[in-house]
Amino acid sequence: MESKINSELLKHSTAHVLAGAVLEMFPEAKLGIGPAIENGFYYDFELPRTLIPEDLPLLEEKMREIIKAKHPFEKAEISIEEALAHFERANQPLKLALIKDLQKAGNETVTLYKSGNLVDLCAGPHLKSTGEINFKAFALTKISGAYWKGDEKNQQLQRIYGVVFQDKEGLKNYFHLIEEAAKRDHRKLGKELDLFCFSDLVGPGLPLFTPNGTIIKDELQKHIEKVCRSYGFQKVSTPHLAKIELYEKSGHAQKFGEELFQVTSHYKQNYVMKPVQCPHQTQIFASRARSYRDLPIRYMESEKQYRDEKPGEIGGLQRVIAITVEDGHSFCTVDQVKQEVKNMVEIIQNFYTSLGMWDNHSVSLSVRDYTHPEKYIGESSDWDLCEKMLQDISDEMGLKAIKHEGEAALYGPKLDFMFRDALGKEIQIPTVQLDFATPKRFELEYTTNEGGKAHPVMVHRAILGSYERFIALLIEHFAGAFPLWLSPVQVTILPISEKFSEYAEEVKTKLLENDIRAQLNDKAESLGKRISETEKQKTPYILVVGEKEVADKTVAIRTRGVKEQETLGLDEFVEKVVREIANKK
Repeated sequence: MESKINSELLKHSTAHVLAGAVLEMFPEAKLGIGPAIENGFYYDFELPRTLIPEDLPLLEEKMREIIKAKHPFEKAEISIEEALAHFERANQPLKLALIKDLQKAGNETVTLYKSGNLVDLCAGPHLKSTGEINFKAFALTKISGAYWKGDEKNQQLQRIYGVVFQDKEGLKNYFHLIEEAAKRDHRKLGKELDLFCFSDLVGPGLPLFTPNGTIIKDELQKHIEKVCRSYGFQKVSTPHLAKIELYEKSGHAQKFGEELFQVTSHYKQNYVMKPVQCPHQTQIFASRARSYRDLPIRYMESEKQYRDEKPGEIGGLQRVIAITVEDGHSFCTVDQVKQEVKNMVEIIQNFYTSLGMWDNHSVSLSVRDYTHPEKYIGESSDWDLCEKMLQDISDEMGLKAIKHEGEAALYGPKLDFMFRDALGKEIQIPTVQLDFATPKRFELEYTTNEGGKAHPVMVHRAILGSYERFIALLIEHFAGAFPLWLSPVQVTILPISEKFSEYAEEVKTKLLENDIRAQLNDKAESLGKRISETEKQKTPYILVVGEKEVADKTVAIRTRGVKEQETLGLDEFVEKVVREIANKK
């Protein structure tokens, strides 16, 4: 049995094969960079003409020839001067720019890799030869534009993306997932299920939730607030804007910079649309004297925040300008921090378990970039203590958090929870963050049991993050077939014919009286067509009522995803549904 090839080596080596194929098709091509990425690889080029989709199969064929030729990846370490001379002769200005950057950084040598006709500037490592790549297990997937070094002030290059796997089966599974992802795309399903829309008059990045979408949003909010209330959180409400001084004091003005929305009133008063909620909530804490007996004080809020995103990055519900964020903060003593964080981890665990997502998660302990402390606010000793606390909590709760340097928030370290959706895509949403800095910046104080003054610790938490992104995740995770408790319409009643409409109305009334979201479809269409329409809306229960059901006071139940139909008494069915909704199944 063949041993598996390291995935990063495989992807990066295949990127080099792509560069070689492009040079064969376009000898005058200028090479940019070609890294391995999570879902494959890409390579950037300056080319004599714009690529078209029909170019990709031609490049794939050239890549297969390079792979079959089994060119070795030959490493050479040469001086900066030799490298500059080589790429000057090769007329590769982008590579020359990279070498000059390395020279400025103090490097005296660089590494090159040769494979076939390609000599590339690269630190490596690579496979032994192109022959280790399975020529049946790769594909070029798309073409896009990309600015050199990611800076829009630089020239635009053409980027070719690709994927590569150990075997043909891996490639087949990838395309199956891509096909499935297209079916589950939240923008497509959002329109089909009438959940949200956009308007050119309202503006891009500003979603409008329809009645159906609003039900999902409201149900999520009610559920998360109920859970958090049981842990002592109290609901607060803060304005959508504030003076710039609030965010200058918190540090967010510097962090968000041009992303802040500036608002000037008729009276020349300057405000900022809030990019975050935490500074506002500090002012609620500061509004009255606090004692150690009052702590922990816990606030929760689901409200809009605003970020001036780049127009080209806005899309669907995943990147919007107006974000409805489910946010919470605890103000506590140092001794209470561990229990507060543990409570929040429990909330996260319970919430995602109810959605069937907890079994497929990982945790990241996001800490400082120790080489650049200037990127953060607060004292080094506080950071040391916070990071140790979170590591201890991870150990005590068995979270197995993996430490990631440089991923901390502006004001403190955090635990980030990652989940894989139904398509295997990793998504980070819930987070718990420790903050010693913000309470000191705002001079928040409480009276200690010795009668002195101390700053509280602020623990930030988000369980579902932004409602927009979370709803996009749920749409794609469930392919629009939401759990019963979240479904905009939970039951649809279909009378076989018009003469059974009176009983159908009676059934509907009974359901509505028990807070079951129900609708009646008695259109002048065939029963088969109405069933088909309702199934496309992914309604959890369809009730068909006819002569027998009227006589027996029953309902014929078609359950989503179940072939067999069952019959229950109306009262029995109502009890069943009420129980399922309460259990959040």
